[in-house]
Amino acid sequence: MGETQRDHGSGRAARLWAEAALHRHQLLLAAVGTACIAAGIVTAVVVPESDGPAWAMAVAGCLATGVLLLGRIVLALLRPDGRAAH
Repeated sequence: MGETQRDHGSGRAARLWAEAALHRHQLLLAAVGTACIAAGIVTAVVVPESDGPAWAMAVAGCLATGVLLLGRIVLALLRPDGRAAH
């Protein structure tokens, strides 16, 4: 099937959101990911374990967010063409 004008516009928007944000703001995203990991570690050390499951969920959430952000950047950099997924 041929590509229509409507398909072309959505492809452009998809490329803008998939590639540009990752490449333009790569350092900012890396800083946010690092800050999330640091917040998880600080929460694990400062907040007592007696707070129950909320403490564990806060630590796990912060660490997971940081790892996912940094992992996404690393995977984009390791692609053979050095670009984010289309």
